[in-house]
Amino acid sequence: MDLLAHLEAYVATADEAGFSRAADRLGIAQPLLSRRIKTLEGHFGGALFDRSRRQVTTTELGVLLLPYARDVLDRAQRLRQAAHSAVRSRVRAVGVPADCAPAALARVIRAATERGITLGVRELPPAERLSGLADGSLAYALLRVPPEQAAFRVPMGLASAADGPDPGHGSRRAVHLEDLRPRRGRAAEPSAPTPVLVLTEDQTVHAEDRLCRAAARAGLPEGRIRPAGPAATALAETLAGRALLLCAEPFARRHGARWAPLGDRSLHRGYDVSTHPDRHGTAEVPDWLTALLGAAVGAAAPGPGARPSPDPGDDTPARLAARG
Repeated sequence: MDLLAHLEAYVATADEAGFSRAADRLGIAQPLLSRRIKTLEGHFGGALFDRSRRQVTTTELGVLLLPYARDVLDRAQRLRQAAHSAVRSRVRAVGVPADCAPAALARVIRAATERGITLGVRELPPAERLSGLADGSLAYALLRVPPEQAAFRVPMGLASAADGPDPGHGSRRAVHLEDLRPRRGRAAEPSAPTPVLVLTEDQTVHAEDRLCRAAARAGLPEGRIRPAGPAATALAETLAGRALLLCAEPFARRHGARWAPLGDRSLHRGYDVSTHPDRHGTAEVPDWLTALLGAAVGAAAPGPGARPSPDPGDDTPARLAARG
């Protein structure tokens, strides 16, 4: 027996003093309402209504139980409201890289709030964002993918101290890794050349493999490119003139570093926005969230459902990088 439905029939009949009006109030057929009343009377072991008169009246038992029935229905309604509020206010975690601009993440949070969604931003390394989606601890995440397969591409470059040697030689021209190796006829360089530090965000299998192969093709000595520790430490080393930092331009500019773009586009970052699948195995990322997360990592946002269009300039380096 659906106790709540039967109690609703009981209370409506008592309020309306008639089966027909009670059925209209509940939007059900009168025979169904009558069956529910009879079932409830059998459950309680006594008549709730006196049907012997022209107008339906509530029996002594019906009057006695009516306040309790109302209380059960009121509590059930409050329970439904609490559940609805909890679902609407439930924090949905979104995993993002550690070098996103705080102002851009604030726009993500505000946009979600305007849509009745509470988003919690979590800065995580690439592997933890992937595992967070798999175990359900994250509702959404920016995942690293090869740039030629990505919805978003983030140009990478080398950051340096504002008052130190400029990899871009004072211009916006692209820097290639071979520009970092000693040149014949140039004055001898220090015995310990400036290292290139790689942030945790770029310490993924496919990114590290491509970078190592590119460094080898450029003739850079082994160990010239090194994994960095915490971002703050890597920035300090860079701003002190003791290292170059592989990063995106917005990250470098926010911290007062000089930045020169990297010429090899196959070494750029690629991102997709993914979500944890629902119980049916399917789920979609809202278009507004996709666009704002793309902007947060410094990439242009695609249109709804868009994929990156082929760029002829990217094809050759991407194929070479994929083949090693």
